[in-house]
Amino acid sequence: MGAYDDLPAKDKVEVDSLLAETQARGGLAPLDLERFWADQAAASDPFGADIAQVPFGAILTGECVFDELGVAEDYRRLEHDEPWRLELFRAYNDKAEPIVGRRILNELAGDPARRWPAVRGLHDVFEARNEWHDRSWWLRPSAGTPEELEALLDRVDRRDVRSFILPAGWEEAKVRLRALGVPPPRYRFQRGPVTFATSIYGAENLIYLIADQPALAERLRDTILRVMLEIADVLDAEAGDAPPRGFHFNDDNCCLLNAEMYEMFGYPILKGVFERHAPDPGDRRAQHSDSNMAHLLPVLARLDLTWVNFGPALSVAEIRRHMPRAVIHGQLAPFTYSRDRRADMVAEFLRDFAQARQHRGLVFGTAGSVNNGSRLAGMRLLMAAVQRYGRYG
Repeated sequence: MGAYDDLPAKDKVEVDSLLAETQARGGLAPLDLERFWADQAAASDPFGADIAQVPFGAILTGECVFDELGVAEDYRRLEHDEPWRLELFRAYNDKAEPIVGRRILNELAGDPARRWPAVRGLHDVFEARNEWHDRSWWLRPSAGTPEELEALLDRVDRRDVRSFILPAGWEEAKVRLRALGVPPPRYRFQRGPVTFATSIYGAENLIYLIADQPALAERLRDTILRVMLEIADVLDAEAGDAPPRGFHFNDDNCCLLNAEMYEMFGYPILKGVFERHAPDPGDRRAQHSDSNMAHLLPVLARLDLTWVNFGPALSVAEIRRHMPRAVIHGQLAPFTYSRDRRADMVAEFLRDFAQARQHRGLVFGTAGSVNNGSRLAGMRLLMAAVQRYGRYG
């Protein structure tokens, strides 16, 4: 059963009509591209009272080149072989431009002379190695028992964060890159506290730690928060100008903790970071968690999040009940998109827009990542659904 099967009969008629027109046009949905992108540009505030249509966020990514171009998946090469990546991106954009009206992938080569030297991150401070496995980077655990964790935290406590994270040659690079006007690195994004802790210590280990040794769990929590704030302070000081507001967490593994455990471990870290770096109502307080973490919504609601991207098991209405001021990025199921289930794609839009229409604040996109298999013709279909059925007023 998909979202189409759950629609009222009148909405099924709308879906069937759009799909029939799309099929009659050779698989490309009827769409006024110029008008769509003009309305999209005018919808920069998803809560805006005068926006014409719901903002669209299901824009395809570099991961989608493989199926679209008939190229074998090779994510490591995509990340590490820039000439090959740019060749694919140019070919993809040549195909995208007439279908969706934009060259949506970045075709510009990086300039090594304008690149800041790599700064060590939170995982480096906690001695976790970042290793490539299959399709992405994974953190390797740096402790496996409470005794090893205590020893690790002792070492972290002794570490001078500034001298540890800044690489050799930093001062020379800073002078040169500042003269070129290249923005310095900041620290405003982090794997969320539960995902980070389960990565460096293990998922089951963390759960047992919180349940059986709460004092040590609190020490881990407090050390993570302290080091995060120190890293941000160091890089802000090195930048030498007004620090940006806002912070973004990606915490898929938050779903592994019940509400009581999360309130004890994850919540204080987000609260501490947001109080420092996003204290005002308009600041960006962002959380991505594409897992089923509905049980944590009452706890997260107390953080007054302003940007959320939660898993497809949650509904727009459910999120909105807890987070009246958050811009909701979702709730299209990523695999509905990547499996090109077109009736369900349009049905999920109708469902989400109906739930968002009264209060607005929705950017219609995937409840999680945009995966390979998501097609340009599918993106155009969703754009057409937005243009036809997603207009306010």
